[in-house]
Amino acid sequence: MSEFANALQTGHPNARRGWTLPMIGAVGLALLLGGCGKTETKSIQEEAAMAQRLQRVGTVELQVAVAGGEPKTGEQAFQAQCAACHAAGALGAPKFGDAAAWAPRIGAGLAALTNSALKGKNAMPAQAGGALSDLEISRAAAYMANAGGAKFSEPKAE
Repeated sequence: MSEFANALQTGHPNARRGWTLPMIGAVGLALLLGGCGKTETKSIQEEAAMAQRLQRVGTVELQVAVAGGEPKTGEQAFQAQCAACHAAGALGAPKFGDAAAWAPRIGAGLAALTNSALKGKNAMPAQAGGALSDLEISRAAAYMANAGGAKFSEPKAE
C-alpha cells in the first residue's frame, strides 16, 4: 500500500489536507472547461418552432361608441347580431320562425328571453356589453319570438 493511502487510512491530518484542495481545484476546472467551445446554434426548424410558440394569440379592438342616433329595431339588431346562429339554428339555437322551438321560450315571457340573451344560455354567449345595447338585444328577442308566434310589442326607449 502506498504511503499516501496508508496515511488516509490511519487518519493522518496532513494526508487529507494534502489532496482535498487539489481535488476541489480539479473539479472546478473540469466544470469551467466543460462549457468551453460550445456555441448556441439553432437550426431553422428550432427557430421556426420558437417563432410559432411566441406568436400573438389574439388582438384587442377598440371601437368608439357613437352617441345619439336611434337604437336599432328588432329586425336590424337580429340581422346585426343574432342571425348568424338563429337563422340556421346553429349549436341548438331556436331557428328563426320555428314556432315549435320558440313556444316554450315564449311562454317564459319577453323579460326571461331578454335576460337569457343578455347573460347567455347554453352555447349562446352573453350579449350584454357587446356592440348592441340592452334595449336593442331586447328588441331582437321580441322580433325573433314574434316570428315564432309571440305577440310581444317592441320595447321602447326610455
